[in-house]
Amino acid sequence: MKKYLLSLPIVLSLVFCSAAFAADDAKPFIGNWALTIPGGGAGWLGVEEKDGALKASVLWGGGSVLPAAGAKVEDGKLIVTRIQQPKGKDGKLGKKITETITATRDGDCLKLVTVKCSEGGKEFGRADFSGKRIPPMPTAPDLSKVKFGEPVCLFNGKDLSGWKVLNPKAPNGWSVKDGILVNDAPQEPGKHKGYANLRTEREFEDFRLTLEVRVPKGGNSGVYLRGIYEVQVADTCGKPLDSHNMGGIYSRITPTVAAEKPAGEWQTMDITLVDRHATVILNGKKIIDNQPVLGCTGGALTSDEFRPGPIYFQGDHTSVDYRNIVIRPVVK
Repeated sequence: MKKYLLSLPIVLSLVFCSAAFAADDAKPFIGNWALTIPGGGAGWLGVEEKDGALKASVLWGGGSVLPAAGAKVEDGKLIVTRIQQPKGKDGKLGKKITETITATRDGDCLKLVTVKCSEGGKEFGRADFSGKRIPPMPTAPDLSKVKFGEPVCLFNGKDLSGWKVLNPKAPNGWSVKDGILVNDAPQEPGKHKGYANLRTEREFEDFRLTLEVRVPKGGNSGVYLRGIYEVQVADTCGKPLDSHNMGGIYSRITPTVAAEKPAGEWQTMDITLVDRHATVILNGKKIIDNQPVLGCTGGALTSDEFRPGPIYFQGDHTSVDYRNIVIRPVVK
């Protein structure tokens, strides 16, 4: 048998061709996708080519945007793998669950199937859902040229006129006390009780929103812009910079400087949302400067970033107080 040796240039050529074919296969899926996950919740999928490999990140309903364990394209389908290891009541990690999400592209839409598999190999939790490509991010707007309308006071300091709870079946801790919008959410030791979130009856597009907020020790709330993007409200004074800290776009944009005050003090927030770009001024310091928001955040009412939506306050975590809530919608 004759032995055939390939020269180094030919070997390198084959390697590069193989990589090119892989890149071409993945190209239709690269980008950001708005998901409507099983049950109708909001999700997000980001796919990118990084360091010569395909990478994916996923937001599944609540929580944070997390990197997937794996991503590849086979037979024209995107396959994303997620590994979950839920905690038991005792706080210890349970058995691993492998979730495989398979996506088929149809133009700017995705048809997706999720299947979970236990460590023993048993499949469960199969469900179909859908996704839609998010258009490319526009350039950052010139905020000096954006026209804002007359200020609209969202809270009258007397009652809850113009507001309603998101889930009427959940315990409602919201009321007005001494001109302050109060969420009273007492908790029992060792057991979390979820309370209702509160939203405006009106819906908005782009705007500038100003308010004051007071967070108790260990407090956690959030201001949702158009019901899609959460600006974090939490007792994080003294903690290292993180996208989960006060004023951050939850799990997406980290503040450039820590400007939060200690728990129990009133804090000011000045938030601008224009063309999917966010600016946050916390206690007079600009901590996010006209930065793009790549998709919805955990707890979003929808993954559709191009529809009007309410301002909503997270009330299901802890008690929190708000006042002086004013919005100035963009005038087109």
